[in-house]
Amino acid sequence: MAAVAQMASSAFTARGGLSASSSKKSVRAVRAVSRGVRAMAAGATPASKANIVVFGGTGGTGSECVFQALKRGAKVTVLARTPSKMVYPPGSGGAKEGQPFSDPNLTMVQGDVNSAADIAKVITADTTGVVISLGGKSKDVGKTMLNDGTLNVINGMKAAGVTRVSVVTSIGAGDSADQAPFMFKILMSTVMRSIFTDKNNQEQLFLAPAGPGNGLEFCIVRPGGLGTGPPTGVINVIAGEAGSIARADVADFCLGVLFEETFPYLGQAPCISSVGGTSWMKDGRDGMVAVKK
Repeated sequence: MAAVAQMASSAFTARGGLSASSSKKSVRAVRAVSRGVRAMAAGATPASKANIVVFGGTGGTGSECVFQALKRGAKVTVLARTPSKMVYPPGSGGAKEGQPFSDPNLTMVQGDVNSAADIAKVITADTTGVVISLGGKSKDVGKTMLNDGTLNVINGMKAAGVTRVSVVTSIGAGDSADQAPFMFKILMSTVMRSIFTDKNNQEQLFLAPAGPGNGLEFCIVRPGGLGTGPPTGVINVIAGEAGSIARADVADFCLGVLFEETFPYLGQAPCISSVGGTSWMKDGRDGMVAVKK
């Protein structure tokens, strides 16, 4: 997996592991209209009718998105440099973890996110939503792959008239720098400096007022320390220091962006954790809005 994920997991290990025993959604919410959330256009598509594209679909979080979307009845296309790396994820995949994975509704396309032509092969007028979960070591993918590849995806979405997109970055990116635990901040300013420069630039493609992706129905997802294991169903949107979260739960949140018409975090960059962290709110889903605990 990507160096970022490995370092993040190490930095958060001392703060406690994930509890995989909880399978019930932990949600406290009230029916309300969320301030600061963009107006909901008809961009969401129920999973059973969805046709999504996942970039980074062979990675830890991306493969969870692929697996879970298929289980919900969606059609999924993955653009990958090495399609043979598509395997059962270690969280939701259970005993089949690491084994080759295929499905009648899964289309694997060999290609590179740095190629606009390759992206045009997979984002079409039939696409209903996109997940961007890119990663990799800088020495292998380059220091600007996140920004450059994401810009290509944005352009491809616009050309095809696709609006919904979830983008996985990291706790510590953008204005969440102070939410990272102390040891992770040290990594961010040293060995991970170039990675976070790329992540910050990637986010600004959407968050900057003049950013090319600003007009899309986006959600930038900033997970805390990434772990493996099955989905716990516990997702906290945090305003304080980050805790940890299973990749499977991150994937659930990302898919909510695409499948839920009233997803409450469009146009935002929420930080999410399941275990630990401070000043958190329960994830407000199913047409509800999160409130302070």
